[in-house]
Amino acid sequence: MLLDVRDVSVRFGGIVALDGLTFVIKQGDICGLIGPNGAGKTTMFNVVSRIYDPFQGSILFDGKDLLTVPAHEIADLGIARTFQNLALFPSMSLLENVMVGAHSQGSVGFVRAITRIGAQKENRVIAAKSRELLRDLKLEKFAHHPAAGLPFGTLKRLEIARALAASPKFLLLDEPAAGLTHSEVDELADTIVSLREKFKLTILLVEHHMSMVMKISDQVVAMEFGRKIAEGTPSQIQSDENVVRAYLGGDI
Repeated sequence: MLLDVRDVSVRFGGIVALDGLTFVIKQGDICGLIGPNGAGKTTMFNVVSRIYDPFQGSILFDGKDLLTVPAHEIADLGIARTFQNLALFPSMSLLENVMVGAHSQGSVGFVRAITRIGAQKENRVIAAKSRELLRDLKLEKFAHHPAAGLPFGTLKRLEIARALAASPKFLLLDEPAAGLTHSEVDELADTIVSLREKFKLTILLVEHHMSMVMKISDQVVAMEFGRKIAEGTPSQIQSDENVVRAYLGGDI
């Protein structure tokens, strides 16, 4: 297994955001994390990203105690994420946004890179890699366009490209299909599967498009009020009475 979450609980004052959450993700799998708004999905992402500290529980990542790792070292472990609310540089081009993600793996560093101090060769390599990622996400035609003003769905795909630029082995995708049309959601689902294969990724996916989650996930963890209410294959989750009663309704 790559990620082992054991009895993780998070509180904000008197509010319990995560309540004894336990699940594992095998290396190479896509795990869908589903639940209604307020279920604790993004909180779980923020714990893995080391933005939040749980008051209880443990998380092992590739055998290492993740809770001992400071947030600024997460990328070095091979963990990258996108955000529910965009965290891009609006005035920078799409290519430059992706290059920011790649510089976390470079020897020069972003500050020296943008001032071009000993960075020309590395910048060429990073630019080439970033262009390839834009092609993978079907964004190459926007490479030199500022991020500002582009459709929300396009910017969500840009976030995926930037996350991949850090060469992760574990990718957390927070509602990547938000803002996409039905046909675009189907296309993104196929893209995520192909990216998993191309880059040998393990993926934790939060997404409200249930058809997408059920199509591409190897396993699904269903949450409600910070607790896990079901875990299994997509077919098992779709037929689970607790899940259907909680929020799925029976329309997937």
